[in-house]
Amino acid sequence: MFLKTELQWNVVIPAESLDAKGLMLQKAIVVRLLDEFSKRKATKDLGYLLALTTVEKIGEGKVRQHTGDVLFPVTFSAISFKLFRGEILEGLVHKVLKQGVILRCGPIENVYLSSSKMPDYKYVPGENPLFMNDKMSKIGKGVTLRFIVIGAKWLEAEREFQALVGLHADYLGPVS
Repeated sequence: MFLKTELQWNVVIPAESLDAKGLMLQKAIVVRLLDEFSKRKATKDLGYLLALTTVEKIGEGKVRQHTGDVLFPVTFSAISFKLFRGEILEGLVHKVLKQGVILRCGPIENVYLSSSKMPDYKYVPGENPLFMNDKMSKIGKGVTLRFIVIGAKWLEAEREFQALVGLHADYLGPVS
């Protein structure tokens, strides 16, 4: 699900970047904020940070004593993407394994669909392995699937989410 949120971060501008013209200072703050925003991939509470939409307020700068750098509190709006249990989403099959498939869904690279969560689908080995059911519906590499989220796990070290999904509800499976 996409979330719109308001955040407040502190942006540090090095002393050598300071200029007497206020417009250049504002530009330096926004550029630094965008740089920091792009480096921070995701957070546990908000999910994946996708876009900074508007800068609401740039507070008064505070000079750091030892370095001379200036710290500005900045309030801004952003859009993020986070998985929630029970949510219906679509993803693209990236890898087919005997035990299930790995999908990609938006910024999330590791979405796992276990073969036990694919009712009526059987594994078909070969050069291009896939899962197929009695109605000849196929789940293979490059196929778009609609699925339900069973659970999501935050990995702090990688700063990313992993998800476990299933096809055990109506209208779930390959999307044509």
